[in-house]
Amino acid sequence: MSIQHAQESGQVDVRDVTISFPTTDGEFTAVRNATLSVRAGEFLAVVGPSGCGKSTMLFAIDGLYPVKTGQILVDGKAIDRPRPDRAMVFQEFGLLPWRTVASNVIFPLELKATPRKMSKEKRNDIADHYLKLVGLDGFGPRYPHQLSGGMKQRVGIARAFATGADILLMDEPFAAVDAQTRDIMGTELLRIWNEERKTIIFVTHSIEEAVYLADRVAVMTAGPTRVKEIFDIPLGRPRSLEIRGSAEFAELRQAVWESLKAEVLKNPQFADVKL
Repeated sequence: MSIQHAQESGQVDVRDVTISFPTTDGEFTAVRNATLSVRAGEFLAVVGPSGCGKSTMLFAIDGLYPVKTGQILVDGKAIDRPRPDRAMVFQEFGLLPWRTVASNVIFPLELKATPRKMSKEKRNDIADHYLKLVGLDGFGPRYPHQLSGGMKQRVGIARAFATGADILLMDEPFAAVDAQTRDIMGTELLRIWNEERKTIIFVTHSIEEAVYLADRVAVMTAGPTRVKEIFDIPLGRPRSLEIRGSAEFAELRQAVWESLKAEVLKNPQFADVKL
């Protein structure tokens, strides 16, 4: 079965956004005056100091967090809550242990809140298609406890693509797997993205991962975070892991690190560190 989701939308605009939360010590501001535009079909990676607020901004784009000031727009329309045009992939695998792999993939399609109501046969076809796309053909009848960590995250990615969402919001999706699996999964994600051409906003702590995957890399400031600088990544596509050994890749990685380093060193624990 061939399943295609035409990429005709997926533009994201973050306009002068501030996000704050009440605490026992008063209001805490995680994001302040952040502005960012992501083109439809673009792969944007976001890097920043640990705890700076980059994941908070990602959740706000999904509609999970309200903004205090500013606006977040998807295809020109202000968002107010999660909708089927956006799908999240979290660090944790988020699979339902009592459901098979295939039924985890199609779970969002079964929810009454989604407008994509369809027959059981079609849902199963979608599960088979995306499990094959992520390299898990034949694993549909298994349960999450029978899978490795990398395989579980593949299921999560298949589920996100299967929703038909125009925008995938990925919060360090490979953080819980080993380095070798992480490299392979990054390459697999690029292969799938090249076929589907969804808009992807990918939060990561790894500069190397960001440069390898993305069309552009956004560097965030120390918290309260905002966008400090955006780097174009003019590496050819399709990409393979060998490109990481090139001089051009090394130069891009170093440029992103130089921008990010000043923000990392703002953490008081690094006050005496010289880099």
